[in-house]
Amino acid sequence: MKEKINSFFQFSERGTNFKVETIAGITTFMTMAYILVVQPSLMVGDADYVIDTNGVMITKEAILVTCALVSAVITLLMALYANMPFALSTGMGNNAMFGAMLIAGAISFGGIMSLILISGLIFLLLTVFGVRDLIVKTIPKNLKIAISTAIGFYIAYLGFNNSGIGTFTDGISQGDFKQPSVYLAIFGLILIAVLTARKVTGAILIGIVAVTLLGIPLGVTTVPDTLAKVPDFDGLGNLMFAFDFKEVLSFSAVPLIFVSFCGDFFSTLGTVLGVGAKAGMLDENGNLPNIQKPFLVDAIGTCVGACTGNTVVTTFVESSAGVEAGGRTGFASVITALIFGLMVFLSPLVLMIPNAATGPALIFVGFLMIQGIQNIDFSDFTEAFGPFVMIMFTIFTGSIAGGISAGIIAHGLIKLLTGRAKEVHPFLYVLCIPLILYFLS
Repeated sequence: MKEKINSFFQFSERGTNFKVETIAGITTFMTMAYILVVQPSLMVGDADYVIDTNGVMITKEAILVTCALVSAVITLLMALYANMPFALSTGMGNNAMFGAMLIAGAISFGGIMSLILISGLIFLLLTVFGVRDLIVKTIPKNLKIAISTAIGFYIAYLGFNNSGIGTFTDGISQGDFKQPSVYLAIFGLILIAVLTARKVTGAILIGIVAVTLLGIPLGVTTVPDTLAKVPDFDGLGNLMFAFDFKEVLSFSAVPLIFVSFCGDFFSTLGTVLGVGAKAGMLDENGNLPNIQKPFLVDAIGTCVGACTGNTVVTTFVESSAGVEAGGRTGFASVITALIFGLMVFLSPLVLMIPNAATGPALIFVGFLMIQGIQNIDFSDFTEAFGPFVMIMFTIFTGSIAGGISAGIIAHGLIKLLTGRAKEVHPFLYVLCIPLILYFLS
């Protein structure tokens, strides 16, 4: 059996072995397992379920189970088709945006899945027809960086709000630090930071587990009757093929699709090239051979995710942890996929994790996402103005879609009014039209 695995995944050619790849797969899972906790929390909120605008019940358990299942299936596809040590799950960013809208009653769950399906189909078509470079050229570098940074600030805001460290109902103020949940959350944030500084693998996951366990005697964590169970298929039924395409027929859908697509596309591009470089997979020109394979898997993942009630499925940068552990082939992803599959039956164990534990994780993920701000070129005001508007609008209006739309419009406008219109790709001007109508609708 090991010889067949060796031959299929090309262990010898890539200088690795069964043991190293297994450890790498486990390492990757440890670093991204937090998504199984965060995804249900972002989509449903504090309660066990949310009723959407169409009267459909969306439960935390169902979100968790489908997230684990799709993560397992698409990561396995990456392993067997692309033979690369990349793992996939629901990406951070659009889950926060769509979850907030769902909880606030601004959109139906079916509407969210419809928007994500369209985003995935666009990604799929661009990959199949090889027009990836067009999109790369359309969006300026500074705006690409600002998109990730703006989303990072929004995710950090959710972490402060959900954990109670900060309150945002009557202005911005600090939470009640006498509450056990709040000081546990602060402890969790410090623990994650210290472990990260010491380069401990799975720092976020360890922080989540530690706060959850400490929360038991303090009454913050509620221990379930059982830690494992067969999934509730009635709840899963509400998520499968739950499309509501009438939500797409408005200008407000344009920035939402744009945010979903760009978040997925550029996250995948950056992750694949970054992790590929760390694994020594890039050629002399800095390109990844057969890059269309992981792109195709990623696009398929988003489409499959939409059909099963998941927000955008993307390649996780945490795959780099597995590469650091020696992973060089798709077998590492096979191991990661198998563990994700096992988590389908451990939903009570995951759902017992309180907001005091997930809040610090969100704050830290937000911190990781905003680090790219240092790469924004501030030497040219016309290049920096759009990103500034994008980030500030997102922070102070609490809207990712509004912030990104405002940033793109500001970039095009400042270039146009300063006589540098030709520096902007024509497609970006076309995109500004529906984005302006989004604010007016």
